[in-house]
Amino acid sequence: MRKKYLLLTSLIVCITFGALFAVKPQSAEASAAAEIAMELTTETVLKEGNADTRLPMASTTKIMTAIIIVEDCNLDEVITVPDKAVGVEGSSIYLKKNEQIDVRDLLYGLMLRSGNDSATALAIHHSGSVEKFVEVMNNRAKKMGAENTQFKNPSGLPDSEHYTTARDLCKIACYAMRNETFKEVVSTHNYKGKFRTYANKNKMLYSYEGANGVKTGYTVKAGRCLVSSAERDGMNVVTVVLNCPDMYERSKALLDIAFKNYKLLNLSENAVYSSGSILCSLSKPCKLVVRNSENLDFKVVPLIENTKIKKGDLVARLEIYDVNGLIFKENLYSI
Repeated sequence: MRKKYLLLTSLIVCITFGALFAVKPQSAEASAAAEIAMELTTETVLKEGNADTRLPMASTTKIMTAIIIVEDCNLDEVITVPDKAVGVEGSSIYLKKNEQIDVRDLLYGLMLRSGNDSATALAIHHSGSVEKFVEVMNNRAKKMGAENTQFKNPSGLPDSEHYTTARDLCKIACYAMRNETFKEVVSTHNYKGKFRTYANKNKMLYSYEGANGVKTGYTVKAGRCLVSSAERDGMNVVTVVLNCPDMYERSKALLDIAFKNYKLLNLSENAVYSSGSILCSLSKPCKLVVRNSENLDFKVVPLIENTKIKKGDLVARLEIYDVNGLIFKENLYSI
């Protein structure tokens, strides 16, 4: 009996101490210093936290570098690696002085392997110098609606004046992901080019259903940063987490929230509405994001009386409402 008692007592002690000293996983909720989830085409915000706080963004900077190169450069052009792109600090694709390589292989090295040397080579190829390329980055950011972003280099190396916000970075990523060439690059698992071969180190592509990009980042100052993109049921969601220790888990959680609670509605320009006796339609296809649980109402608001009209005249306005009020309005034209 005494042996059984001692055995039971030891078991209880082990369980108690095990519970006390077990490592508890960090909660996925609010683990990022700043975060946001946004629908790609409409840039509708689905969830956010501290999204306008200025923070360093490490190598997620390269999203801007890449989209500029995609839009402005011939990807098949072969260039000679400049001296300034050799031995650049941080992550690297190990470019050599006077090495011959095409822009495409540099671009894939930039996004799949996060090569800081590749970023420098591309910047110099595009603008003649890193400094001039940074000017292009900042001007392009403003055009994309990123008003609280400032770039000081094309790679994301630490600089006190190099910063963005989760909202700005998500806008930049949404813009970039609407470019099919950029999307193809960042969704590639393994790349074999004319000069280089790379495997993508973005784990989201291998661990989340529908993942199709975009870029990881890390420095001691910025912490772990991740811009992710995934598409399900015709809706593409882009997320940003900045200074997030569990960046993959939190990004997955944000994407799960978005796909569980929201859907994308496509309004066709071929749908016919009636404004009194006038038949009308949208001038172009439109999209809007709505909650899965919402019941929607719509109405056609006449803008002119039924007088002489011709095809293509503005005649009414389509309005869509959820329980909280107006969520969409667009002009209707006679057909």
